[in-house]
This record gives sequence, structure tokens and C-alpha cells, in this order.
Amino acid sequence: MTMAAMHFVSDTHSIWLGPDLAATGRAKFQKEMASNSGKIDVEVEVKTPVDKFWNSIRDSTNLFPKAFPDQYKSIEVVEGDGKSIGSVRLIKYAEGSPLATFSKEKIESVDEGNKTVVYSVIDGETMKYYKSFKGSLTVTPKGDGSLVKWCCEFEKASDDIPEPQLIKDFAVKNFKDLDAYLIRA
Repeated sequence: MTMAAMHFVSDTHSIWLGPDLAATGRAKFQKEMASNSGKIDVEVEVKTPVDKFWNSIRDSTNLFPKAFPDQYKSIEVVEGDGKSIGSVRLIKYAEGSPLATFSKEKIESVDEGNKTVVYSVIDGETMKYYKSFKGSLTVTPKGDGSLVKWCCEFEKASDDIPEPQLIKDFAVKNFKDLDAYLIRA
């Protein structure tokens, strides 16, 4: 390819630019692609000790529907053991949930030593709005309690789709509710 023309390609765009537009086009293309992708980071301090909180997250398949029936109807393991890489869980949300009726999550990686799990949403209403949605959760010690770090990386299905603020708010609520539940237990 010569310096006179440039071709930018992504999953959804293909643009040929002549020599006068190559530099300007690259910046515009990169901005357009970046506008459909995003990342949200959240940190929540909890009073529960790190090991207890992490173990509860790892047992969320069983614990969440029992502890939070107003949020979760059920969580079912459909592939694997529900905790290891490659496992797939079907999450059915409670009636009236503002989030969705269901989602399927696939565990991408687990680091027990660093108390980190990474998952991708692979099915459900979320996928109508986002081409990809990957979450990461890490629990670290903080004083007598823990610091829960949640991050999501996403690619919107279109420009008019908002950032997943509702999902972020739901995650934060879950961490706070889990902390309160574990303190009472």
C-alpha cells in the first residue's frame, strides 16, 4: 500500500481515503470506533473480609437466588462447574427487573490467588444493545474489609445506545447487598 491512500477496516466499517484525507480520516475513524466502545470502572468498599466476600462471589450460583430473590429468580450452570474457565451460567432475573429477564455468562478467566474473575455475556437482552460485554471482578483486602473492583468493557450495537449505567448500578447494588447479607449471616 502506498502512502497516497489508506484503507481502514473494522467489523462494521471499511473506508478508503485518498491522500488528502488520509491523516484526517484516520483520526475521525479512530474517534468513531472509540465512541462505540467503552469501559466503566467501579470500586466499592465493603466491611466483609476479603476471603469471605470472594468465596461468596464464587458461590453466587447458589447464594444469590437465595439471598436476593427480589433480584435473581435462578442461576443455573449450563456448561462446566459454574466456577472454572469455560463454564456457562444462565441467570434469570426476578420479575420486574429493570436489567433484563435473562443473561448467559461465560467465565473467561479465574485467578484464585488474586481473587479475580473475568466473564463475557454471550446471550440475553444485553446482547441486543452491545456487540460485546465483558466484566471483570477483583476483591482485595482493605483494612478489616475488602475493596471490590468491577470493570466492564463493551462495544455498543449502535451509536444511540447509552453506556451501561444501569448494569453498573446493578453491580454496585449487588456488592453492597452482598456485604449487608454477609455481615448479618
